Amino acid sequence: MSGAAGCQGGGGGGERGHRWRRPWKLLALGLLSASSVLAAAPGAGAMSKEEKRRLGNQVLEMFDHAYSNYMEHAYPADELMPLTCRGRVRGQEPSRGDVDDALGKFSLTLIDTLDTLVVLNKTKEFEEAVKKVIKDVNLDNDIVVSVFETNIRVLGGLLGGHSVAIMLKEKGEYMQWYNGELLHMAKELGYKLLPAFNTTSGLPYPRVNLKFGVRHPEARTGTETDTCTACAGTLILEFAALSRFTGTSIFEEYARKALDFIWEKRQRSSNLVGVTINIHTGDWVRKDSGVGAGIDSYYEYLLKAYVLLGDDSFLERFNTHYDAIMRYISQPPLLLDVHIHKPMLNARTWMDSLLAFFPGLQVLKGDIRPAIETHEMLYQVIKKHNFLPEAFTTDFRVHWAQHPLRPEFAESTYFLYKATGDPYYLEVGKTLIENLNKYARVPCGFAAMKDVRTGSHEDRMDSFFLAEMFKYLYLLFADKEDMIFDIEDYIFTTEAHLLPLWLSTTNQTISKKNTTTEYTELDDSNFDWTCPNTQILFPNDPMFAQSIREPLKNVVDKSCPRGISRAEESLGSGPKPPLRARDFMASNPEHLEILKKMGVSLIHLKDGRVQLVQHAVQAASSLDAEDGLRFMQEMIELSSQQQKEQQLPPRAVQIVSHPFFGRVVLTAGPAQFGMDLSKHKAGTRGFVATIKPYNGCSEITNPEAVKEKIALMQRGQCMFAEKARNIQKAGAIGGIVIDDNEGSSSDTAPLFQMAGDGKNTDDITIPMLFLFNKEGNIILDAIREYEAVEVLLSDKAKDRDLEVENMDQKLSENDSHKQNAEEATSASQDVGAVSEEPEEGESSDVTDPDSLSPANADSDSVSISNQDSYVPGTDEAGAPEPACTRGDNQPQEQKTEAESNSKVNWDNKVQPMESILADWNEDIEAFEMMEKDEL
Repeated sequence: MSGAAGCQGGGGGGERGHRWRRPWKLLALGLLSASSVLAAAPGAGAMSKEEKRRLGNQVLEMFDHAYSNYMEHAYPADELMPLTCRGRVRGQEPSRGDVDDALGKFSLTLIDTLDTLVVLNKTKEFEEAVKKVIKDVNLDNDIVVSVFETNIRVLGGLLGGHSVAIMLKEKGEYMQWYNGELLHMAKELGYKLLPAFNTTSGLPYPRVNLKFGVRHPEARTGTETDTCTACAGTLILEFAALSRFTGTSIFEEYARKALDFIWEKRQRSSNLVGVTINIHTGDWVRKDSGVGAGIDSYYEYLLKAYVLLGDDSFLERFNTHYDAIMRYISQPPLLLDVHIHKPMLNARTWMDSLLAFFPGLQVLKGDIRPAIETHEMLYQVIKKHNFLPEAFTTDFRVHWAQHPLRPEFAESTYFLYKATGDPYYLEVGKTLIENLNKYARVPCGFAAMKDVRTGSHEDRMDSFFLAEMFKYLYLLFADKEDMIFDIEDYIFTTEAHLLPLWLSTTNQTISKKNTTTEYTELDDSNFDWTCPNTQILFPNDPMFAQSIREPLKNVVDKSCPRGISRAEESLGSGPKPPLRARDFMASNPEHLEILKKMGVSLIHLKDGRVQLVQHAVQAASSLDAEDGLRFMQEMIELSSQQQKEQQLPPRAVQIVSHPFFGRVVLTAGPAQFGMDLSKHKAGTRGFVATIKPYNGCSEITNPEAVKEKIALMQRGQCMFAEKARNIQKAGAIGGIVIDDNEGSSSDTAPLFQMAGDGKNTDDITIPMLFLFNKEGNIILDAIREYEAVEVLLSDKAKDRDLEVENMDQKLSENDSHKQNAEEATSASQDVGAVSEEPEEGESSDVTDPDSLSPANADSDSVSISNQDSYVPGTDEAGAPEPACTRGDNQPQEQKTEAESNSKVNWDNKVQPMESILADWNEDIEAFEMMEKDEL
């Protein structure tokens, strides 16, 4: 998501203060010129021009690394797979579910990157890329794609490319041959998307076949009934731009109809929308509401449609929704999902990373204070985990550990800097650059993080990384003279594509009947500060942004917010806050009385546990029933947490030798026996060697190759513990078992931990890890190419600052590497054994002797019915440990000492692993109960 460059207006006079018929004329004086408004905050210090230029050049180098590797190893495929250095072609790789709906065999990454090339002043590369798109890209593929993703990435990419192409042609140096070819392709694609809108509601089907549309027998789509709000509500910018570029009004009409329907179906008492809606009936399927995944860009496009198209109804709708967001969802610095029918009740206790766009949208709205607060909270989470996890709890622990290199936080950082001029945000951008280079950069590009706790990678580099991340980072550090065009003449789409603001006066074929006020009575105060005058927002107060951030500096590391709801706040100093699950003790009579009031019954089981059941109708009041529902939801999460406490977290296999230098990290399953890597922070480091026999089920016949090395072996034919004993006897210092199931990958299969053999395994002292077939082949391929391959087995990937800094020195010591290779020749001589089949009559895994235990093994079942909530197995002796304690974090003094140690490298500078207990599963049952138990 990204905003317009900015817009400026009066302070509050006139009817509804800030509603303009022609806002594009005011943008030139907007947020991009606000950098002089605030002086440097004391202690922060203004960043020198030389440092800004150095960081800008570093962004350019990083972009070149990602883009050149895509073009060299992946094009014309849709995406680059940076760990295996090849293109991702849909149908040729294991399915990733809905994620693959973005892929359409239309060179997605190249199209998505077109206007980024121009923003980064790479005009020659842009001209070459446009020619490739025109020559090579085929949009008439028999493939089912996401309407939403195809619109924002491909249609938006073509329109953004066309916008900057005609700008460059006007300037007279580049693109003189260009004759609207990208626009013709965009129009072709627009017509291919239109069949998705063939519904009575006007909401589009979520998927469409590029060749056969929706209802055609060969389309393989058209049976869906539900779509997300953002999926149906994030079309107006691209479709309106296509209509106004071409003079064909049908595209804008269809997008407007979808927005009108969503607005009409909003929950009238709360003015909120749900996450998922039935495209035929308009019924809300998921009734939780927030500003993150599933809804995010719907709000964004309402405000930007007003800016681009000058239609007041879009502004009125946005401000009405925004008022509801700030009333119910915003609990500064948190943004928590609520139920649209019961907006005082939080729907979940975690946040997803996509909400990181919202501070940037608040800048465009002009509501800077909450933008600064939420951004600072997100930044503290990033400093704790290096990246923003896909989801994190209200006490800032990991909920979903992935990070696919999303750009939303960088986007908000850019807009806050342009709004405040505070150099603090330049330092934030510098941190983002350093973390990307340190943890995500691999030889063939940048790899998504599979687990921010371990530092392991996923073989994935989404197109939005090139389309958005580098655009925002470069703009953050670029001065006006660094740009070859005026960025303030454009608005950014949610994929950061550029659409010219002059479209607002072009081909205005749509009547602008104001349909908003017939649905609701609007409060004029809702319209304050929309596209504000920055001089009024920041009255020469250099301490403004810092004073807002300061109370949040330690919110992640030292605070454990209780997330008290608005309903609790309204109780004031009267009644006590509702009982929280983490404080509950089954032996406390006062707690039992509170449970009874909330309609929760406690049943003692014969095995000493207690069972909790809620009957909402038995609660003392509707408010008590809501408290009871929240209590039961918390107990479900704590029950899941207790189960996970008994399980081992994922481990990391890090390739540390040339040319990887620690930049490739693979997710590994742990073993229930052998060295516990979480208690040995240094891990186990050594060269790898394949063993004979490769299955490791008998005495190792090449012990000289295995001694003092990490043994590679294939899964199957015997127990894991037997393999471990055999390689330990041969002198190995560790072992890696590679799955024999061809094509298996941690991307698509649940992580496993290796179980013992039912006997005492105390005799096994070396670490053992399990890799799926795809990850294991990355190591085997490295052996084939580089012979001597060194890896680190650990609980979490280690810093590689010094390793990277000394890369040139290592490369110059090639002779030393050759010597190591000679000493480890046996590590590569048996690689062919990977493809060996069991001898005739044998089975590699007939009885599955390698007993695998799921790392996310099922916990005790939790059943929730229409009115009854049930939580099994609560310890009667007392409450679980609090969800967040000071012990979760390394003491500051220890951390400072570690970071100041000049010799720290692989084995140090590592904070304790983030508790995996926070990785809770989403409680769908709780949502279902909430939906059925509507007011």
